Amino acid sequence: MLAAVNFAQLLFPDFSLILCGYLLCRYTALNRKVWEPVESLVYYFLFPVLLFHSIVRSPLDLGAASSLAGAGLALAVVAIALNYSMPWWPGLGNGLDRRLHAASAQVGFRFNSFIALALAERVAGPQGLQMVAVLIGLCVPIFNVGAVWPMYHQNSLKHPTTHRKGFAKELVRNPLILATGGGLLANLAGVHIPPWLEPTVTRIGGASLALGLMAAGAGMQLGSLAVAKGLGVALLGIKHLAMPLVAWALARLFGLNPGQTAVLLMFSALPTASSCYVLAARMGFNGAYVAGLVTLSTLLGMVSLPFALGLLLNL
Repeated sequence: MLAAVNFAQLLFPDFSLILCGYLLCRYTALNRKVWEPVESLVYYFLFPVLLFHSIVRSPLDLGAASSLAGAGLALAVVAIALNYSMPWWPGLGNGLDRRLHAASAQVGFRFNSFIALALAERVAGPQGLQMVAVLIGLCVPIFNVGAVWPMYHQNSLKHPTTHRKGFAKELVRNPLILATGGGLLANLAGVHIPPWLEPTVTRIGGASLALGLMAAGAGMQLGSLAVAKGLGVALLGIKHLAMPLVAWALARLFGLNPGQTAVLLMFSALPTASSCYVLAARMGFNGAYVAGLVTLSTLLGMVSLPFALGLLLNL
């Protein structure tokens, strides 16, 4: 099992890139006018390529991992339901800003796929990467749809005359959902990226991660977290405490073996996706608040991963 210090070392590059973006935007000539087109580049091209490649790179064997797949889908449904239910929570729902909740709900269930792929083999051996590929292929499309829906709904309420195309057409236009859905279909069909194209796609994926995290830092305004402290605590509590506990219960319910249990627990405790900020900003919501939550989630991952893999795995 990985020591806590190794989790910190693994998460430090993500946190440092967010910090670099924040410092560059605040203290150099690389201000918001520079970073806004970067966000568009990441959202419409770099991140879709990354997501597609992450899913097709490892063959999915759903038959061999049916129990893990079932547990992963159940975890996804529970996580989305918990985050969607916040407007009805006693003490939180009455004063909840619905647009802020719509933008940030995704933080409570999405995950950083790069960290998942980096950890997989060390957590569960040679089969770890394939098991994580199953979870990525099944959950990323569900989580992306879950991320888009609240914001689409709130935009429909705010501008009813300009949102008549329907949610299905909105999904068809979303590049992240197109990439993940296409990646899943390509994987199941046995389609692979040609070897001669692999280095280029890999470099695009690396650029998407770096620029996405730096854009999140550039858009971050730490003071914006104060506008909804209760919402932030609830979202991060679901992401880094409730999800690992639910994953532990589902591992027993579905009878997962030790390797599958380790992968599901690791998956549940990952920091949230760095693209949360880009999606919120591109859809016209409070990206600064979401960027702050992404930063805190990256830090909390240093605690939730050892908690899930050290404590829960041994119960």
